[in-house]
Amino acid sequence: MKFRHIVATFAAAVSCNAMVLGAQAQEIELNYGHMNSPTSIVGLQADWLAEEVAKNTDGKVKIDVYPSSQLGKIQELAEGVSMGSIALSHNTAGAISSLYEDFGVLDIPYLYRDYDHLMNVVDIHSPVMEKLNQGLIDNTGMRVLYAFYFGTRQLTTDRAIKTPADLAGVKIRAIPSPVYLTAVEGLGAAPVPVDWSEVPTALATGIVQGQENPVNVALVHKLYDVQSHMMLTGHISAAEIVVINEEIWQGFPDDVKAGIEKAAETVRHKASKMILDSEAGDLEQLKEAGMTIIGPDDGLDVAAFRAGVEKLVHERFDEKYATYFEEIAAVK
Repeated sequence: MKFRHIVATFAAAVSCNAMVLGAQAQEIELNYGHMNSPTSIVGLQADWLAEEVAKNTDGKVKIDVYPSSQLGKIQELAEGVSMGSIALSHNTAGAISSLYEDFGVLDIPYLYRDYDHLMNVVDIHSPVMEKLNQGLIDNTGMRVLYAFYFGTRQLTTDRAIKTPADLAGVKIRAIPSPVYLTAVEGLGAAPVPVDWSEVPTALATGIVQGQENPVNVALVHKLYDVQSHMMLTGHISAAEIVVINEEIWQGFPDDVKAGIEKAAETVRHKASKMILDSEAGDLEQLKEAGMTIIGPDDGLDVAAFRAGVEKLVHERFDEKYATYFEEIAAVK
């Protein structure tokens, strides 16, 4: 057994013991593991959640946050929450789809009309999310606590790219899930599944020549040191999904659940707004750091990238997700 799994299991045992003793001790301790830098907005929101939960539960619940893949890689984090060795984590919908396939629909490229549409779809009270959440609970033993705007994903490479033909044979890192592999292939590249913890090394050594992520990720992780260009393909606007183990959740008294739900709503809006507001400034900082930004005004053929991606999406996912596509389009 790997050391991090021992750590995770021990932390879960501590959490469960705290829950059992909660009636007497009035304190519940939970572990929250994630893959991101603690200084990124995505990482910071986990700390904000811990603060808000402590405040809203009068100190009854303490959340210990373990950033930077301390409790496992992207797939191990999802599995850890499912099994209960990790109480909370956040992940892309695509990564969660490895445990419950339907969830992958939320990360389908070019799916949302705009930011407001995305936020309304991933609200846990929307018809789409209620349906997906119940399926997640039934099939994996974890539930969505909240979802926040993660940004719009752009392509970065070690060269200028303006059309899908420019990506022919270029190896681009993709999140190891069908939706993300399809997105990268649809852009015209050769997708290579690489866990996020291994991406900087893969880029530096040439195992892959590029990757795709929101601009805030590229900035915080200093991808400009190993990538010279960013192309504003805008191929996926996505939410990050915060999940909690269902058995742990059901062990909470009603007042604790209410306090956590209130905290979740506060953090969801705070993190989403901060990421949205920071995108333009992040692009400018990437330019100042030496990265060349290529958009439609610079000859980037976004329509061609979109056509290639949508063609593959329809071929591979219409049979599975056609009903979801209709339900998502119907959300106002």
